[in-house]
Amino acid sequence: MAIIETINLTKRYGQLLAVSNLNLSIEPGDCYGFIGPNGAGKTTTIRILATLLQPTWGEARICGHVIGYESRKIRPMIGYVPDSFGAYEDMVVQEYLEFFAAAYGITGKAREQVVHDVLELTDLAFKRDALVNGLSRGMQQRLSLARVLLHDPKVLLLDEPASGLDPRARIEIRELLKELKRMGKTILISSHILHELAELCNKIGIIERGELIFSGTVAEAVRRSRTGTILHVDVTTRIAEAAALLGRLRGVKEATQQDGHIQVSLESDAEDISAIARALLDANIGIREIRPEPVNLETAFMRLTKGLVQ
Repeated sequence: MAIIETINLTKRYGQLLAVSNLNLSIEPGDCYGFIGPNGAGKTTTIRILATLLQPTWGEARICGHVIGYESRKIRPMIGYVPDSFGAYEDMVVQEYLEFFAAAYGITGKAREQVVHDVLELTDLAFKRDALVNGLSRGMQQRLSLARVLLHDPKVLLLDEPASGLDPRARIEIRELLKELKRMGKTILISSHILHELAELCNKIGIIERGELIFSGTVAEAVRRSRTGTILHVDVTTRIAEAAALLGRLRGVKEATQQDGHIQVSLESDAEDISAIARALLDANIGIREIRPEPVNLETAFMRLTKGLVQ
């Protein structure tokens, strides 16, 4: 059974359709990357799943419980990290976590132990007496994760957790999320850092103008976006002649000179690239390298989306 499921989920603000007939299905243990341009509906969807917004119509379920009707049952099962931290200027880290542990109904020795455990897990134990407001952005994000782990939720809803972080802080957050994934948490994470999502997530969803246009594995997204192979060909001499020669070959859409090499665009059904090497060698043009251009998640995202916003 899917642990997160939406059925024709729709959210309208007046004339603005923020989310349109969204159908998601996320299995237990999935790390699901939710990507799309600004204004695509990612945050609205996550806030509905976090029981903070009501859908206009359609349905959303967490662990089989319907949001809006069974939200009190859902809230102990989820941990929500918004894209902004909030202000707790007068608290130190330990007080902050103890406050939220008390809000979850954790008391006495159990509260002391769980606060200690999440500080160790998020590598914040050395900051237990630091003012929350004095923490760096990266440490505040780790503290946000520590807060939502206090009650050991099954589902984590993370809205841009790496936004605004420096490279080291991003790496630290990514490694923490990998550890949470190994612990069996189901994670829904939105982000614009696509290469990191590709490394972290086993599934992704691409949303544009409120509509889910793709859901599946990164490999499936790459296959779906592939419209033909692009090759980079480096030759030892006569580059202009080589480009003209390759441009006339069957199965080649275009061959152009770019930055000292030749970029060759093949038709989508052209799989055998040996003719390119043969043609160059027959013309006595030396070859340094022939390499295909990799298609990654960033390439797939650009090809599958149209760049439209609300």
